[in-house]
Amino acid sequence: MAAEDPALLNLDPLQQLRAGRMPLRLAQLVVGLVIFGASIAIVLRSGLGMAPWDVLHVGLSHHLPLSIGSVSILVGMIVLLLWIPLRQWPGLGTVLNIFVVGTALDATLALLPESLDGWGWRVAALVGGVVLNGVAGAMYIGSQLGPGPRDGLMTSLSELTGRSVGVVRTVIEVTVLALGWLLGGPVGLGTLVYAFGVGPVVQVFLPRFTIRLTRPAA
Repeated sequence: MAAEDPALLNLDPLQQLRAGRMPLRLAQLVVGLVIFGASIAIVLRSGLGMAPWDVLHVGLSHHLPLSIGSVSILVGMIVLLLWIPLRQWPGLGTVLNIFVVGTALDATLALLPESLDGWGWRVAALVGGVVLNGVAGAMYIGSQLGPGPRDGLMTSLSELTGRSVGVVRTVIEVTVLALGWLLGGPVGLGTLVYAFGVGPVVQVFLPRFTIRLTRPAA
């Protein structure tokens, strides 16, 4: 997910740790990641489709002896390995993103009913899940402790190829979506709602959750 805010600083992993306000930033990061994982579970239970990467995770879970959250963690680790040839270093938030989101996803799925009865509940779950996802994304981005592994891959490939982040993100997510669909992942109305809805939600909430920092001295 890509969003811009003038208070967001382009910090390397060491600068992220030295920029101050760590208790607040770490708490916001973890809470944001937990909500992010929970929101994915809510959207899944709507049965109306999911975001491209989540379609892939669900599709893979049909073919692997792993839970959806465990697949999310595994894919995140593989994506992080792709950072190595791109000469990118993960931040604390990048690493926590991999493990906290997947764990929160599985925990929330265990608490929710297997399916929702009635279109009203399903649409409410979809819309509510997407809104929560956007709010959570704004929270972990605003902590300024490093991008998620998938976001970092997109921005790194953008820098490497000279293409815009939008173009690179579209190519990656269409590819991921197609692969997930072929593996049996849920594609539907929710996929479109997520694609067009989560960005504006992040844009609205990111200024509210961006923790103002001062760039540490070299």
